[in-house]
Amino acid sequence: MSDSLENPQAKRLRFPPPRGFASHANADATLYAQASTDRLAFWAQQARDLLSWHKPFTRTLDWSQAPVAKWFDDGEINIAYNCLDRHVETGAGDRVAIHWEGEPGDSREITYAELTADVKKAANVLAGLGVGAGDRVAVYLPMIPEAVVTMLAIARLGAVHSVVFGGFSADSLRSRIDDAEAKVVVTADGGWRKGKVFALKPTVDAAIEEDGGAASVTNVLVVRRGENEVAWKEGRDIWWHDAMAAAETEHVAQGFPAEQPLFILYTSGTTGTPKGILHTSGGYLTQAAYTHKNVFDIKPETDVYWCTADVGWITGHTYVVYGPLANGATQLMFEGTPDAPHPGRWWELIEKYKVSILYTAPTAIRSFMKLGTAIPEKYDLSSIRLLGSVGEPINPAAWIWYRDVIGGGKAPIVDTWWQTETGAIMVSPLPGVTTLKPGSAQTPLPGIQIDILDDDGNHLEQGDAGLLVITEPWPSMLRGIWGNEERYKSAYWEKFGDKYFAGDGARIDDDGDLWLLGRVDDVMNVSGHRLSTAEIESALVSNNIVAEAAVVGAADETTGQAVVAFVILKSEFANDIEPADASATLRKHVADHIGAIARPAKIYIVAELPKTRSGKIMRRLLRDVAEGRPIGDTTTLTDPAVLSIIDAQVH
Repeated sequence: MSDSLENPQAKRLRFPPPRGFASHANADATLYAQASTDRLAFWAQQARDLLSWHKPFTRTLDWSQAPVAKWFDDGEINIAYNCLDRHVETGAGDRVAIHWEGEPGDSREITYAELTADVKKAANVLAGLGVGAGDRVAVYLPMIPEAVVTMLAIARLGAVHSVVFGGFSADSLRSRIDDAEAKVVVTADGGWRKGKVFALKPTVDAAIEEDGGAASVTNVLVVRRGENEVAWKEGRDIWWHDAMAAAETEHVAQGFPAEQPLFILYTSGTTGTPKGILHTSGGYLTQAAYTHKNVFDIKPETDVYWCTADVGWITGHTYVVYGPLANGATQLMFEGTPDAPHPGRWWELIEKYKVSILYTAPTAIRSFMKLGTAIPEKYDLSSIRLLGSVGEPINPAAWIWYRDVIGGGKAPIVDTWWQTETGAIMVSPLPGVTTLKPGSAQTPLPGIQIDILDDDGNHLEQGDAGLLVITEPWPSMLRGIWGNEERYKSAYWEKFGDKYFAGDGARIDDDGDLWLLGRVDDVMNVSGHRLSTAEIESALVSNNIVAEAAVVGAADETTGQAVVAFVILKSEFANDIEPADASATLRKHVADHIGAIARPAKIYIVAELPKTRSGKIMRRLLRDVAEGRPIGDTTTLTDPAVLSIIDAQVH
């Protein structure tokens, strides 16, 4: 990313809002003025204008117990009511909420009235299983409408959902169920991916039944999707369709305190144990609705919006479920992958559903770039009026390709920066306001305040690279790490005390625009998914043949970063296993223990690892090797020759 910042051609490129766009945009420059005049009054106005409150709040922010914030805490709200019932009550019940497309080509069209009815029944089903306010429910589903229904039904009850991405293994699922002490698991028999059904229920069974795990689970609710055969435990397992058919149809949405926990979402940290990021209700939904409305310029009556993220990640939570539905938008939801059954599937769907707003990851954009322009040019993409990017910095070349080929050379691109922890977008252009600069996330949104600091907490001037911090609390901020207040403080607030440290490097250019420079800790960003080096190293060492392992994230043209591992085999295996066989075994081992997204792209079997005299593995130098760069300073190594041997082996 830093290379693009120094590219003179990239710095010269500017794209003002398309003619006529600004006059119809939701946002204008007055938002910045309002927020800077009185930031808290600004957020209070957003909360009142965008949401319906069961009990109006009178207090905007309580920061007296910093770094734990309380937003709108004397008010009461129901998240599901805001996403569903109120739209029906105001006459939008016949509006399509979700155009759903399954990978095999089956499809469903679900109106707000139909979605509301399903959520009411699902809430009654869960209540009948003993789920009430504050209880946790684990969700392990493919990208099907029932995932949205389940999340909203849990929220309607004031319960807490923990959505686990369907690609995670039984071990990963069990650790998340155990940490949250989930009472119920909602899953499916299987889902479709790349032309095949991948089983989900067997993973849940293994998570619950093996080694005495998941003792808190009383029931497993199973959606029939893949039609694959599954084992069944009477009294515990319940078919979704049977329960829904028998459920009461009415359910009155009750107001809950604005600080009622809404969801836990587990993300990798700099230690091997995933962190349960906790988000609450009123502040989160305020910022989700505000950012969705203004960053994507959503027009609920005319737009068809498509965020390609899975609901198992924060992008799916905020910009597939809560933001769009709070704003009464019509959206596309797709079960499959971009290349199944053919590499033009996304463009085919945009043409079919007249998608006007597309929000996706640079990884996907770069993959499409490799295939050339001929495939998207086969389809009518003229409905696109706005494009978005999420998950990692987007390089200028991909930005230009995205705009020219997918956006017809005219669609603005909102390059967004935010995190699981921030809950919603923090830095982004505002379409209709911002003159766009390819590769730059540009400026914090109105109501958000950031700074760039050095390691000692000193403010850095324009042009200097440093650490990105958020200097004031924001409504959708995490409220803690589930069950571990000290880890929350040490992970995000210890370094600078009163400022949230995001873990990303950044710099401000001469125009005052922000450029993200990637992670500065031991968390990798692979295809927009955060993975901990420590967690993958732990998985590798858990294999009996491994003595020691070091994992780094190496720059990758397609995925942003790729997982590269350097592994020492135990002496009793070193001479008996071919390196290629060991690599294949360990790649599968990591996928089985964590999930396919964590499978190393490359594993190098080495005799030694570069270590300092204190025994610390110098991952920075291994990253140099993995990326083919000149090796940095080796003076602190116990044996500098080790690195030369590794470098020769790799290259």
